[in-house]
Amino acid sequence: MGVFSKVHRFREAGESTNVNNVEKFGNPAKSLFTTSKIFTLHKVIDITDDNENVIYHSTTKFPSIHDKTDITDAQGNQIAHVEKKFFTLHERHFVTMADGFKFEISNEIMHIIKDITNIVGLGWQLRGNILGLNFELYDERGEVIAVIAQKMLSIHDKYCIDIYKPEYEKTVIAILVTLQHMIKDREAANASSSSSSTSSSSN
Repeated sequence: MGVFSKVHRFREAGESTNVNNVEKFGNPAKSLFTTSKIFTLHKVIDITDDNENVIYHSTTKFPSIHDKTDITDAQGNQIAHVEKKFFTLHERHFVTMADGFKFEISNEIMHIIKDITNIVGLGWQLRGNILGLNFELYDERGEVIAVIAQKMLSIHDKYCIDIYKPEYEKTVIAILVTLQHMIKDREAANASSSSSSTSSSSN
């Protein structure tokens, strides 16, 4: 479905690139896929290639109010560290790459259906579409770096990512993992809000 859909662009490993991505940006240099493991005390994400080989691995410490997450490659080498910091109006995720380079991402993108958020420290923009479950990542020149799509109704929280600038692969993976955490936080907040509203209306 995702291969031929212009709305939902998710595809499984081994399938052709989504038609909309090809029409808009051409064929990607590389595609990766994520699967979140369930029934574990830690939040674990595996990032695999088209042949389902694990290329990167993300683990979040539990319990941790700062959502501390480490991303490593298949050999266990550190790629990035992500932490969530709380502010009065919204939260931010701070990313530190293995070479010490830092940038931050705000969850303000989650407040409305479609928005553009700046990735501070990189000059990049993440343009999102929550209803379509699609996101496009652009560099400071407005050139596409990657296209991210989430699978609908998946208990394993699957994503695919088409990378158009492979030289930024590790940074893109750090952004992808952070984005997954942000979406999960938003879903949890919405569920909590809905539960509170239902409880209030029944009293």
